[in-house]
Amino acid sequence: MIILGIESATSQVGCAIGGHEGVLASTHSSRGRRHAENLTPQIDFVREQARISLNEISVIAVDIGPGLYTGLRVGVATAISMAFGLGVPMIGISSLDLLAYPVRHCAKLIVPAIDARRGEIFHANYRQVPGGVQRISEPSVSTPDDVAADLLAHGNEALLVGDGAIRYSEIFANLRGVEAAEPSMAYPSAASIVQLAHAKALREEFVSPTELEPMYLRKPDAIEIEHQKKKIL
Repeated sequence: MIILGIESATSQVGCAIGGHEGVLASTHSSRGRRHAENLTPQIDFVREQARISLNEISVIAVDIGPGLYTGLRVGVATAISMAFGLGVPMIGISSLDLLAYPVRHCAKLIVPAIDARRGEIFHANYRQVPGGVQRISEPSVSTPDDVAADLLAHGNEALLVGDGAIRYSEIFANLRGVEAAEPSMAYPSAASIVQLAHAKALREEFVSPTELEPMYLRKPDAIEIEHQKKKIL
């Protein structure tokens, strides 16, 4: 089983390829949100590095968000198009799951936080379980102050991970028992998509391209700005 993983929900875009042998190749880049320009060459690059042809790919896995609207749309649209073209099933993985997975050995509450712009973050809570992590709250969009207040109210020791945690680090810095993960873990990993998707594939947790739905959590910036203008008028 060969899985192609696509990640584009944040300012970084990446892809990876692998299967039962693990991740065979992966790549990421951040070039001014030029996701549409970068993604196809990256897919070709990882295939060449792994020596995998298109017809050997048996599953397309993709980050379904939450995340930045334009990047997320590019990744999901590319993944769906490839799955249709190759006639293979799909697996959707949340960007918050992808941030939590690499720090799964942490015994503290794990809080992935993605910069959602507009002074907000996408977030959810996770806890360590045998073999991985478990999400214990629904993905949400909130202000960093609200997230900090919730952590303070519950007195949780927590590990914050993601570019949202870095951008708003001054808000979380004085919370007792709360720390931030390394900046190297600030973005969802395409390699983690392949790893998490492989486990789902073994359980046959597939969806068809027509069933895959992105997790936006809020309206795109352009639509929201237009909505605010109408309210003012």
